[in-house]
Amino acid sequence: MADQNHIVRLENRPERPGSASSNDSDDAFNDSSIGSSNTPPSSVTSSPLKTRARNKSTSSVPANVLQSSRRTIYTAGRPPWYDSQGQLQEAFVIGLCGGSASGKTTVANEIIKALDVPWVSLLSMDSFYKVLNEEQHHLAAENEYNFDHPDAFDYDLLVQTLKKLKEGKHVEVPIYDFNTHARRKEKKTMYGANVIIFEGILAFAKKSLIDVLDLKIFVDTDSDIRLARRLKRDISERGRDIEGVLKQYNKFVKPSFEQFIEPSIVHADIVVPRGAENTVAMELIVQHVHDQLEKRGFNFRSELPQAHANQPLPDTLNVVTNTVQVKGLHTFIRNKHTSRDEFIFYSERLTRILIEHALSLLPFENCSVRTPQNTTYEGKRFLGRLCGVSVLRAGEVMEPALLGVCKDIRMGKILIQTNLATGEPELHYLRLPSDIEKDYVILMDATVATGAAAMMAIRVLLDHDVPQENIMLLSLLMAESGVHTIAYAFPKVKIVTTAVDKEVNDNFHIIPGIGNFGDRYFGTDP
Repeated sequence: MADQNHIVRLENRPERPGSASSNDSDDAFNDSSIGSSNTPPSSVTSSPLKTRARNKSTSSVPANVLQSSRRTIYTAGRPPWYDSQGQLQEAFVIGLCGGSASGKTTVANEIIKALDVPWVSLLSMDSFYKVLNEEQHHLAAENEYNFDHPDAFDYDLLVQTLKKLKEGKHVEVPIYDFNTHARRKEKKTMYGANVIIFEGILAFAKKSLIDVLDLKIFVDTDSDIRLARRLKRDISERGRDIEGVLKQYNKFVKPSFEQFIEPSIVHADIVVPRGAENTVAMELIVQHVHDQLEKRGFNFRSELPQAHANQPLPDTLNVVTNTVQVKGLHTFIRNKHTSRDEFIFYSERLTRILIEHALSLLPFENCSVRTPQNTTYEGKRFLGRLCGVSVLRAGEVMEPALLGVCKDIRMGKILIQTNLATGEPELHYLRLPSDIEKDYVILMDATVATGAAAMMAIRVLLDHDVPQENIMLLSLLMAESGVHTIAYAFPKVKIVTTAVDKEVNDNFHIIPGIGNFGDRYFGTDP
């Protein structure tokens, strides 16, 4: 429990009448661009507060993520969210508490806007209302069900979901429909947030929930304003009549606020009167979050080539036997004078050999079958389900070989590109099959130099609950530094390649290597 003497109450006193920045309307706030530390005070401007049309829970993915039912596209690359050992840095979780219609969601959205950084997710407590039985549905229709009581929420699911998000895991968040008082069949997929903003009327009601929060903010809004907002919202957006809204407010909302919500202010680190229009409070909050994000940044790719120099190659590495055929194929694809057509042909042939070798490393069990001659044959049968994931773009060229030997295999894709300014890999695109955590995953990238991109791809799979021991990284060519990077960070991941070269130069190119595989294969080599 927080000490009341340590609660910071941030209150921006209104300007004197006649001041250019004064605003008498309750439906307005200062839309301040205060996410950057060098934003001048003169940039603070006023804009009308938008009406929040809401008839379902509002948990949302980051603004830089576009989603459909089948794929996720990132419009801004996500930098590493883990250290050089592949260990996660937990997301920074902000908890917003306050009475119904106090402006919590507006405050959350203004924080997101002012932060001006990618990878911020909003999780609403409204998503975790319990599923009502028939009797409770009837009470809700008669405005006789108390939605403002702690018992109305599924705290076990809520805490579990918030913890997984904080740990960087992929989660499925329920969507609650306020018109039908039920969860919708579809769910909201959330993954990949550096900052999580969690808002709810009872966000500070359970110790198990408070313990997950890094910063606790209480939005303190006058009760008359909250009632006026609630009347407007429930009548216009949720189709309820004024008599029913007032009955529910007086019978449940107001008593619950006085019994559960208002006392929880003692847990707050910051109290914000009047919500988002309190620009001083918003600026201080945003600056604090920026400071926390700076502590969570990782830049380590330049360290990887020498991180494990002169160490023996790990036992998890499997190299295809260097037969005359394999040696001959490498001769073709390493030769800078090889034409593009020949490069494509021989690299695809080498990929087929790699895939066949990797499949032999999967777990098999003994089985017996009857032959057409009615005799018994003692054979082998694969244990489990297989899935392929390619690291775009070069890894995609390995897909046909996998599809050619594995019937009806499910495929996924991950796009990782290097940020030219920082030199670090960034996640831009993600599409993985459902229930991938139940599969053995063949992760494909044509070449692995430092291992930075492969490490990010493996981290994505682990965030989706795929066990390390079920992941097999396949690459036509790897550098020793890349092998060590993966093996040291993920000691249970199998690494399979056709060759391992000794060095990586200052431009992170494998030496002697094969050049830029993607450029040579797709014909984009300048």
